Amino acid sequence: MADVETYDFIVVGAGSAGAAVAYRLSADPGHRVLLLEAGRASHPWSPIPIGYARLVNNPAANWCYSGEPEDSTNGRRLHVPRGKLLGGSSAINGLVFVRGQARDYDHWAQLGNQGWSYADVLPFFKKLESYEGGEDEFRGRDGPLKVTDPDEPGLLYESLIKAAGEVGIPHNPDYNGARQEGISMSQATISGGRRMSTAHCYLTPARGRANLEIQTEALSHGVLLDDEKRCVGVRYAVRGEIREARVRREVVVSAGTINSPQVLELSGIGDPETLAAAGVDVRHALPGVGRNLRDHYAPRTRWAIDQPGVTYNSRAGGVRIVGQALKYLFLRKGMMGIPAAPIRAFVRTRETIDVPDGLLGWVPLLYDPGYKLSRQSGVTCYAHAMRPESTGHIHITSPDPGTAPAIRFNFLDSPLDIETTIAAIRKARAVMTAPAMQAIGTRELAPGPAVTTDEAILEWVKAAGETTYHPVGTCKMGPDGDPMAVLDERLRVRGIRGLRVADVSIMPTHISGNTNAPAIMIGEKAAQMVLEDSAG
Repeated sequence: MADVETYDFIVVGAGSAGAAVAYRLSADPGHRVLLLEAGRASHPWSPIPIGYARLVNNPAANWCYSGEPEDSTNGRRLHVPRGKLLGGSSAINGLVFVRGQARDYDHWAQLGNQGWSYADVLPFFKKLESYEGGEDEFRGRDGPLKVTDPDEPGLLYESLIKAAGEVGIPHNPDYNGARQEGISMSQATISGGRRMSTAHCYLTPARGRANLEIQTEALSHGVLLDDEKRCVGVRYAVRGEIREARVRREVVVSAGTINSPQVLELSGIGDPETLAAAGVDVRHALPGVGRNLRDHYAPRTRWAIDQPGVTYNSRAGGVRIVGQALKYLFLRKGMMGIPAAPIRAFVRTRETIDVPDGLLGWVPLLYDPGYKLSRQSGVTCYAHAMRPESTGHIHITSPDPGTAPAIRFNFLDSPLDIETTIAAIRKARAVMTAPAMQAIGTRELAPGPAVTTDEAILEWVKAAGETTYHPVGTCKMGPDGDPMAVLDERLRVRGIRGLRVADVSIMPTHISGNTNAPAIMIGEKAAQMVLEDSAG
């Protein structure tokens, strides 16, 4: 074992949240900070927005996890991609920037998590971003992360916005502002045609700090606890060499919804029966570790569009891809420079509710397995419930940190999730069959116009549904009376001193949208809490 070094803070995981934590903690040159990342520093496709299509199943940049077979997936193992680079999933994701609704965070506070209302988290959302649009009351102007509106005009987007209006969905230019409801072009973590990952926006500016050490290809074997249940360090391996690092103040685990519970369980922190079954000695009983898993289960509806030149199938198919490559090379625009779903709608699936509960997102092309362009010209529209109530779990099955944990989602376990998913699909159909879309020759391909009843739609969802890659909740925070709470409201692991978790695994419930922006917010807020408690 290499010589053991001591740091003030150790951050496990350099993803969306972890990079922000390390950036803020190392801003004081008096703090010596170690940042551990299991993946590589970078990948050639990561800076290019369309790179997500090349990295979504690429083990060089991706953990390439999969879920357990379930009735809700017709026995299929769903892909669960997670970033394995500096920047984590922000280095491979679809680049869409969504905060969620104010009510999401107010709900967290109502559950007993003081300091997590929308009024509490809004300053951190503003602190992390640099965005030119919207209102100053809601938007940040000089944060590390550059957020932009896609420069992607065209008949398809005009038709979708018009069609949405025809079925009662208003146009909303800033869904991250005063209200979320409506259809809008997707705000994106893209600037100058380049992906704005946290590796680029947070770690690149911090690399020159002498007090920050970034260690890549460092697989965590777990945190180290003393006999008094204080976290005193981390054990990890770099290309097979086992190392330990000691900590004076705190360890912050920011390994993500899949790997943060894995790190805790490998450390002997978790449900005693689960740990015993995996062959791990119990150091601290905490039954909620790995539970409360939530994700967005989203079937992709498919639509043919007959009018030529409307979608990228006709503009980028065959030799035309060369033109798209040149357009990106010289202008940083076109198919290679946009987010995965450049337009989206936040919708109410029932008139009896006053905020959106469903999300529709459009990909301006049809693709075949492996994200290959289809010969058929058309669009893909995913539709899903935004705040799922169904919960699953993630647990280790072995003491070997190289063994992937078992992931069970339990999708559609809640009747409300079934109802909302079916209603979201019907909303998508309403938009796609409105007069403005019919004017460009839109035809339904999947699930198909013959699939009309709730029962038939549900069976199609089970056969075709995928996740939107937004897993959360497996180390949730909660009040003292919640037996499944892993963390308190300051993200401290219950019953252990000097150990926190900071990533979207801390979420008690899902938020209304994508998870990259909230992950970074959590990292920003966690860093401030660490510094406050350390000073006290």
